[in-house]
Amino acid sequence: MDVIPVQIASRGFGSTTRRDYWWAAPLAVFVGLTLFIVYATWAAFQNAHYTYGPYLSPFYAPELWGDSPHAWFGPKPAWIPAGIPFSPALLILPFPGLFRVTCYYYRGAYYKSFWADPPGCAVGEPRSSYWGERSFPLVVQNVHRYFMWIAVIFLFLLSWDVWLALWFRDEATGATRFGIGLGTIVLAVNVVLLSCYTLGCHVMRHIVGGAHDEVSTRPVCDRAYACSSSLNYRHQLFAWLSLCSVAFADIYVRLCSMGIWTDLRIL
Repeated sequence: MDVIPVQIASRGFGSTTRRDYWWAAPLAVFVGLTLFIVYATWAAFQNAHYTYGPYLSPFYAPELWGDSPHAWFGPKPAWIPAGIPFSPALLILPFPGLFRVTCYYYRGAYYKSFWADPPGCAVGEPRSSYWGERSFPLVVQNVHRYFMWIAVIFLFLLSWDVWLALWFRDEATGATRFGIGLGTIVLAVNVVLLSCYTLGCHVMRHIVGGAHDEVSTRPVCDRAYACSSSLNYRHQLFAWLSLCSVAFADIYVRLCSMGIWTDLRIL
């Protein structure tokens, strides 16, 4: 069905009678997301310092092909042209990245911060029509429901990396022994925050119970729906905490690998 744009009254871009600092939140989101995008892009193209001992940066997990012991299928395959920049991170980052980009919370956040659509409630917009998300390119946002499943798979993969981060190689004997380092905790906290963000997703709430007319008549679905809803209440908080934790986990592994930081062995 064709979408008819709705004409809205023009009040001039940025014009408003609001007296509060309405621009502070969109500005903070703009700065925060820009810093993350710039750093994540830079880190993904480095193809270096993404492992340290049993630790693997979440930007590179899972490492399908690469030069570290974490690589599933060995070094870079010959079928990848030499002229194309290669990094294990470039093979997997688009999947969790698209899950975040199409997230319901992030949509509202970057629509305001990057597109000024709208810049704030009761604030003039730079355009005079509204098309919604029913036409290209914003209709592509509907892929969020599919990338949610991929994000859940990544939770299992990152949890497995935390398990591997519990086993340290003794340089003297070559034996592998159980232990806990500060990096282990950093990676574990990252998985917890990512799980809180993903499992509280609006799509997840619909899947576990929201699709039923009376979820209370289905005890298992009702309990799952309640758990997902409790996380969804703080979806914005977990969205930012998990964004910071995944970046910090990469920074931690990177700086330990470069010899700038020393990993604290707790056990």
